Amino acid sequence: MSTMFTRAVAAIALSLVSATATAATAQTPALKRPSAPAARAGIIEVISRHDVDTTVGLLKADIAKKGIRFFDAIDQSDLARSADIALARSVLLVFGNPPLGIQFLTSTPYAGLDWPVRMLVFEAADGKVHIAWTDFRYIGRRHAMTNRDAQLKMANEVAASIASAATAP
Repeated sequence: MSTMFTRAVAAIALSLVSATATAATAQTPALKRPSAPAARAGIIEVISRHDVDTTVGLLKADIAKKGIRFFDAIDQSDLARSADIALARSVLLVFGNPPLGIQFLTSTPYAGLDWPVRMLVFEAADGKVHIAWTDFRYIGRRHAMTNRDAQLKMANEVAASIASAATAP
């Protein structure tokens, strides 16, 4: 009975993955603004004054100027293309400042799920380029941090400052 149950669960999971992949390939999804629930889930978003590539360049330059460690730029649209899935331009930047970020991990090891910092740059259906990241106060609540308020505030200020490199006139 256990083997039959396992096979049934595997078959259902496989059909769901297959249906999702088919639906994803059948359409050209445009990334959209976070819905009200997503915004309440701690997403901060601003609009860039530039295209995706210029925005990514400006953000990377500001990260370097601030002496923050840059880990990677993951071109999600390129990954989608390699899987024959259409996706609007989307690049995930991964960076962090260990003296600040590691303080969150010393509060709770689960904070490692959210550090280093990730900032998403994507082109929406209307052609606008968005810069989005997770509100650090939300991350603090998510991980029940009660002793890192000043550091969470600082992380939010730094992220906003980095984003302003592509939003300021």
